[in-house]
Amino acid sequence: MHVQLTKKDRKQIAGRLNKGWESSRVLRRALILRELGQGQTAGQVASHVGVASKTVRSVARRYEEEGLESALFEKPRPGQRRVLDAGQSQGIIALVCGPPPGRPGAVECAAPRPGSREAKVGTAGGPGNDPHPAAES
Repeated sequence: MHVQLTKKDRKQIAGRLNKGWESSRVLRRALILRELGQGQTAGQVASHVGVASKTVRSVARRYEEEGLESALFEKPRPGQRRVLDAGQSQGIIALVCGPPPGRPGAVECAAPRPGSREAKVGTAGGPGNDPHPAAES
């Protein structure tokens, strides 16, 4: 299987392979296209890159039918959209995994205890969302 790469596509592939900022999947697909463009067979490329021949043919087919971007990048998968963006997720992880502010080595409860000043102020979620509901008398 031979893929005829355009000069522009060859240049983009070389840039992606040299840049090193892409995911391993994108780099692997770029390498597949480059080697196919150099005249290697699907079997040779599969052996060299470490993928199945079917994968090589699939990347080549997507390039021929839909272009370079489609061959390199996956289409969005179905499913529910993420509630938080990457920055929000990283902030929460840093907050949860980091040391408590002002008290290195101390372990604090993430939710205010009943009767504490913070509990009297209220919770971010509003009434009914208190993680430590007051005991009924």
